[in-house]
Amino acid sequence: MKQIEVQILQQSYLLTCPEGHESRLLDAVERVDTAMTRIRDAGKVRARERIAVLAALNLAFEIADREAADLAASTTAVRTATEPPPNRPAPAASESSPLPADDHQRLQSLVQQLDHVLGEDGRLL
Repeated sequence: MKQIEVQILQQSYLLTCPEGHESRLLDAVERVDTAMTRIRDAGKVRARERIAVLAALNLAFEIADREAADLAASTTAVRTATEPPPNRPAPAASESSPLPADDHQRLQSLVQQLDHVLGEDGRLL
């Protein structure tokens, strides 16, 4: 195992990863740092823990979207030419979120639950 020191949201972390997987770890660190920086820079959330949770949720939604797209692509590949394509609701033009409306609503609900649980101090622990 190899140890690598990284920076996420301007904080140092010493991480361990298997030999040969350093570049994958560094790519993951870059994604997490970028996601957290975007949330912080939006100015609405300041607590590091809350930023981390929201970034994790955003990344999880991205993964779920990719998995759904991969599944849809594999389903499309086996569909016969006579079947019509599945209906997908188009995102509203006014939405700034890249998430489908249902996912956006679920994310907003999770954020509200986090706000309620975290209370005034904005800390997970």
